[in-house]
Amino acid sequence: MVLFVFMLLMAMQQLLWITFAPITSIAASFYHVTDLSIGLLSVIFMIVYIIVSLPASWLIDKYGFRFAVGLGAILTGVFGLLRGIFADDYLLVLIFQIGIALGQPLVINAVTTVSVRWFPLEQRATASGLAWLAGYLGLIAGLALTPYLVMSNSISSVLLLYGVISIISAIAFICFAKEHPPTPQCRPEQIEKSLVFNGLRLLLKKKNFVLLMIVFFVGLGLFNGLSTWIEDIIRPRGFTPDQAGLIGGLMVASGVVGSGIVPLLSDKFHNRSRFVLIAIAGSIPGLIGIAFATSFGLLLASACTLGFFMLSTAPIGFQYGTEIAYPAPGGTATGMLMMMGQISGIAFIFGMNFFKSPVTGSMAPAMLILILLMFITVFVCTRLREVPLKD
Repeated sequence: MVLFVFMLLMAMQQLLWITFAPITSIAASFYHVTDLSIGLLSVIFMIVYIIVSLPASWLIDKYGFRFAVGLGAILTGVFGLLRGIFADDYLLVLIFQIGIALGQPLVINAVTTVSVRWFPLEQRATASGLAWLAGYLGLIAGLALTPYLVMSNSISSVLLLYGVISIISAIAFICFAKEHPPTPQCRPEQIEKSLVFNGLRLLLKKKNFVLLMIVFFVGLGLFNGLSTWIEDIIRPRGFTPDQAGLIGGLMVASGVVGSGIVPLLSDKFHNRSRFVLIAIAGSIPGLIGIAFATSFGLLLASACTLGFFMLSTAPIGFQYGTEIAYPAPGGTATGMLMMMGQISGIAFIFGMNFFKSPVTGSMAPAMLILILLMFITVFVCTRLREVPLKD
């Protein structure tokens, strides 16, 4: 039950974040602003995350995930509903996006804390995978359903619908989440010993963790960039907003499948670093297809490949980060990895827009740079070493 209500909140956070990505041109016309202004509605989540991540991790580690995530749930529900009520005003929508974004690190940074607190060692990657799977389902709803809902209704009514669902999810978490299971899921010596600021010093001394930060810097930043500009990436090749939504939704749906399969294999073989390498390397063919495919069928196949491998990296990577970070707390480790992705996400989003052709709108030069960075990341992954946590 605790994992389930946490998953509901994860799903809503991701849905509220990605709402405008597949309808960039429609939203720009509706609000009478530029595409970049609509992109800012997504980028603001990353900016806020960088500022709030460490305080959020401190709250999780100091006061427990039920208090911290509960606060995140209130921010998500209240500001999600307000965004829907005042959906016609771009400035108010931007302000309420900031409110929702304040709750995001309180939720996301607690993923591994929930798995460590409530599940035994051999089930933790699977539990983390389920939490991220829920987030991916939220992304699917945001990417695939939003264009169709907007075309058959309006932006205002869709934002109000999402707001009502977000407040319901927040209430569910507050009512049903608990801090501790009836019996501990690990031995006393496996309980995290240090708080966030001491944990930071420990993390930066660990070579494996620093390498993993590089992997998340490229991988998560790349995904944030692709998600934000998915319509702009494929529009110059003649694809429509509803096709962009389908491609984005299929990419995330494949990630749901990958997040269900790959973490299970990681638990079965008791190995994290090897599966991080496989996931990053397997993403490259899909990324090349997204960048250059002119056939809609090939584009869909590329989205499936990229999503399956890229998104399955997150639950394994976060769990691996938590295990190699010990005795630093899981909230701190997750927060640091997420922060790397948010910093790079901002850089990638603005960088991709900077390199976009002013004549054709093509993002091919930016996509070439991303592909090169992924090959470099594969090499970094080969330097990761397994540090098993004994049961």
